[in-house]
Amino acid sequence: MTEPITVTTEDGRRYTVREATPGDEPGVTSLFEASTEYFEAATGLPSGPADLQSLYYSLPPGADWQDKRILVVTEDTDGPLVGIVDAVLRHPEPDACAVGLFLLHPSLWGTGAARPLATALLDRTAASGTARVTATVPTDWDRGRRFLAALSFRFTGPAPQGPTTANRSTGPREPVVERAELVLAPKDG
Repeated sequence: MTEPITVTTEDGRRYTVREATPGDEPGVTSLFEASTEYFEAATGLPSGPADLQSLYYSLPPGADWQDKRILVVTEDTDGPLVGIVDAVLRHPEPDACAVGLFLLHPSLWGTGAARPLATALLDRTAASGTARVTATVPTDWDRGRRFLAALSFRFTGPAPQGPTTANRSTGPREPVVERAELVLAPKDG
């Protein structure tokens, strides 16, 4: 993604999705600290410094570093950071995209901001020729499961468990995660 995406929600709020820069690190740290409920569902623990490091350095087995994208969501064009997206293009197949994290600030949960942001990203992904998007969600994270279902993702079963996931050690409290996939309709232009 080179060009930012601007999304206006039904309530008139504007958000921009753009590639992360080194200057975004404090905002990502604040987002992670505010998202305790998500991190406890995903890892069994509150967010810690390793989660930020993992965001930047983890990569699924078989993926290429040049395909990793970290995007941030800001209020308007230059407002505060309110979301993060971690994706790997061309993974697990050349025509697929794997989303490792789509997280908005808890103050936006239930406001209707997530769906138009995700739809804009999915439309851009389809326009790039990607045919399928995969994601994972902790099996007990109902909010995430409802969100993926509302976007028409299909749940395909538990993801393989092991001592490492995405070039990082999994924690002893990490729950089973379920895979989900969405087949994209080709988009023109």
